[in-house]
Amino acid sequence: MEKRTSFVNYIDNELHFNGFKINDLKGKYQTPLYLYSKNVLKENYLEFDQAMQEAGINGQICFALKSNPNLALLKGLKELGAGADIVSGGELERALNAGIPADKIVFSGVGKTASEIDYGIQSGIYSFNVESLEELDLIKARAEHFNKEVAVAFRLNPKVKAMTHKHISTGFKTHKFGLLAQDIIEIANNSDYWGNVQLKGLSVHIGSQLTELEASLEAFKKLADCANALPQELDFLDVGGGLGVNYAGDEAPGIMDYMNIVKEGLKSANPKKVVFEPGRRIVAQSGMLITSVIRNKSSEECNFLIVDGGMNDFVRPSLYGAFHEIYEGTTSTNKIKTDIVGPICETADCFGESRNLAKMHMGDLLAISHTGAYGYSMASHYNLRKKPIELLINEDNKIEVINEQIGYE
Repeated sequence: MEKRTSFVNYIDNELHFNGFKINDLKGKYQTPLYLYSKNVLKENYLEFDQAMQEAGINGQICFALKSNPNLALLKGLKELGAGADIVSGGELERALNAGIPADKIVFSGVGKTASEIDYGIQSGIYSFNVESLEELDLIKARAEHFNKEVAVAFRLNPKVKAMTHKHISTGFKTHKFGLLAQDIIEIANNSDYWGNVQLKGLSVHIGSQLTELEASLEAFKKLADCANALPQELDFLDVGGGLGVNYAGDEAPGIMDYMNIVKEGLKSANPKKVVFEPGRRIVAQSGMLITSVIRNKSSEECNFLIVDGGMNDFVRPSLYGAFHEIYEGTTSTNKIKTDIVGPICETADCFGESRNLAKMHMGDLLAISHTGAYGYSMASHYNLRKKPIELLINEDNKIEVINEQIGYE
């Protein structure tokens, strides 16, 4: 199971995040805000990288920008050797601005436009993960236009159902992602497609927040079978991302367990190189959403704690019914069952129901854990609210502002 190193603890009833006292933020920065720890981010990345090496896998970690595209965090990951998994031209620009080499960037997604494909070609990215025949036609035409050799990898849809939320499951035939094995093999054997475009790999990604590995093993075996059926020798196999994190209890697999599944699943293909696209597993635990209490409200036996953070700032609980631990800035033994709700005019604007929290007052701080992934990246200006500021706890345990609060137009 996931190593449960606790970066969150109480010292003299005061909440600390990797040694930083949360209440030290009071009165200095406007809430809600995102708070990241550079040390936690680094530890998570190095844990993944070390497991890959211990498993004897020649691999490349391509961090999934969609989970968190903050420039300061990306620069830190780049220094550790990370590449990037991107799904838009904007993410390509951000990855390049962070200094990530183009030859460590893979471009995924079903809806790449001609201008995005041009950008990827001219930047010299490592590979396009191709998800349809029409996309391949367009890449071929643009590669011929620029007279450049372009590497592609077909994304396999393995027809596997992952044990995760239906909105983040991506590996079954009813999903919009990828190509079926028989279609990949047919296209690979058609010489009309191969000239400026070269088939260099295969990829697979069956979903996000995967907490059981049976479906992953099945998908990796199908990826290897497809690779073995191709006429071209491949440079790499891309196993995607999606490895879950421990939001509540021992629900997430350990990284070595995952690496062993990768090795077992791909062994018949014996790939030269394996590309990994983790996002959540690297960055989720490194971030917290800090929000302030506005007021309390009771409705018969129902207790509400109204905070200044809303579903526009952090949408996962509303969108996916996701569970995140919630901590008081200052705790006590006097607990009451409380619903933590925000100011948005939606009943779904709730971060947690029936949580045991200390009695809190206006201005007190709350911290929502594991919000480093799909937190700020999914934030919006709904209800014409400003986006939160982003702060970083650096190696010296000091605060750096890494993204100012963004207003609305």
